[in-house]
Amino acid sequence: MRKRIFEIIEPAKDGDGISNIYDAVMLILIVLSLIPLAFKYETPLLACIDKGCACLFVLDYLLRLITADYKLRDHSVLAFIKYPFTFMAVIDLVSILPSFTVINDSFKVLRMFRMFRALRVLRIFKAARYSRNTRRILKVLDRSHEALIAVCSLAIMYVLISALIILNIEPESFTDFFEAVYWATVSLTTMGYGDIYPISSLGRAFTMVSAIFGIAIIALPAGIITAGYMDILQEEKKEEEEKKQEKNGL
Repeated sequence: MRKRIFEIIEPAKDGDGISNIYDAVMLILIVLSLIPLAFKYETPLLACIDKGCACLFVLDYLLRLITADYKLRDHSVLAFIKYPFTFMAVIDLVSILPSFTVINDSFKVLRMFRMFRALRVLRIFKAARYSRNTRRILKVLDRSHEALIAVCSLAIMYVLISALIILNIEPESFTDFFEAVYWATVSLTTMGYGDIYPISSLGRAFTMVSAIFGIAIIALPAGIITAGYMDILQEEKKEEEEKKQEKNGL
């Protein structure tokens, strides 16, 4: 019985209609649960949607907890102790808690209350379980993590070095190092808010050079992820063709 529950709540395999329906229902619930966050006010309907989705998420959490030994492939009591501390289990719990009034009331005295409520946005990460494309992206990130870490390190170094240079070139435009880092980050991402900017010719010349290098650095992660995604699609296509050949051979 528990094994069948585990098969249903996990991403559907080919031919498992009940699991496919469960995945579709959970994706719909995730989208519905985010609707109340798009409004500044709360209505009875929005509250009902939030509480109803949260209750179903609690049920999903409990089903995953009682089948933790199958998930962790450890048929011992330790599996049920370890599961609540896994990444997705923590995401599940943190995204559910803000929907319950008892917890909300205890946090109303704090300025962090709004941020606590905003944790419900983390429910979008639950979609990773049910979306094939999301699972592909996660697989790409796992395979390419070394290259992505290298690019992120390069970006951080670029921001810090650019901030140091611009702070010394034009100290009158930047009050402290944090403002220079903020400017360098905005330049790296080519957003250009225009709230802080250099006014000297040397500062502007450095900004142009910095922006050009920033575009190149920003493009690197996109290229790595795109290449990895295409590789996974080709692998899946190859696997499907092999399965078809085996089927035809039989």
